[in-house]
Amino acid sequence: MKTPTVESFFHRDTNTVTYLVWDPATAEAAIIDPVLDFDVAAGRTATTSADTLVEAVRDLALSVRWILETHVHADHLSAAPYLKDVLGGEIGIGAHVADVQSVFKPIYNLDALETDGSQFGHCFVDGETFLLGEITAEVLHTPGHTPACVSYRIGDAVFVGDTLFMPDYGTARTDFPGGDAGQLFDSIQRILSLPDETRLFMCHDYKAPGRDEYAWETTVADQRENNVHIGGGVSRESFVEMRESRDRTLRMPSLILPSIQVNLAAGQLPDPEANGTRYLKLPLNRF
Repeated sequence: MKTPTVESFFHRDTNTVTYLVWDPATAEAAIIDPVLDFDVAAGRTATTSADTLVEAVRDLALSVRWILETHVHADHLSAAPYLKDVLGGEIGIGAHVADVQSVFKPIYNLDALETDGSQFGHCFVDGETFLLGEITAEVLHTPGHTPACVSYRIGDAVFVGDTLFMPDYGTARTDFPGGDAGQLFDSIQRILSLPDETRLFMCHDYKAPGRDEYAWETTVADQRENNVHIGGGVSRESFVEMRESRDRTLRMPSLILPSIQVNLAAGQLPDPEANGTRYLKLPLNRF
């Protein structure tokens, strides 16, 4: 199994980890889950974090082939279109993004939104493979957090999105529209069936109680043995009961309403209106 080089970029405002992944033999690269800076109080976007990625790509003389989303994020706006314009590459996401678009189109009253995933450059089906340089990548459909969640297995590394967190923090919530705790259990078991030494990269970290440092890399063996929600052979029934009970206590992410509206359209901001200003919708009393 070939080993890609992985560099991580932590966005503290949203606790999101963006990854720059490349084949050291060919310098062909992918960017996974990039963040557009957004000051919600001011309604202002910025590309500071994305420009750090641009600088790294250029310093390392990499060629970006893919800009990959693990799902339609509810906690940050995607910088994928900006990075595509600056660095090139094709934006990819799981094919079940169409299901998420169908759910949220009427909530936001987005009459012009096509619900076929066509806003993205490529919609991957489960088990689809592609090459990153000389390294084979496989797309695993891992629903549960959302219907569209995928994990990207690139050589010996798997980028799991929000499916799993670090072992001391647990697993993803499943109370968003289309989420399902049973599906999440099944998706996690699929990931944990991979070889023990497989590297797993999280999309977020919030520092579990008692841990002072942020962390986002672990292994299949570590998750299988030590994850506080799923480790040690927890049954599907017990997991579903725990996950659904826990989800009922959680508040919605602070950026969910602007994030989903933008990320449904592959990170494209709404078109400017007649006065030259772009506007985001906030559906009232729908959640």
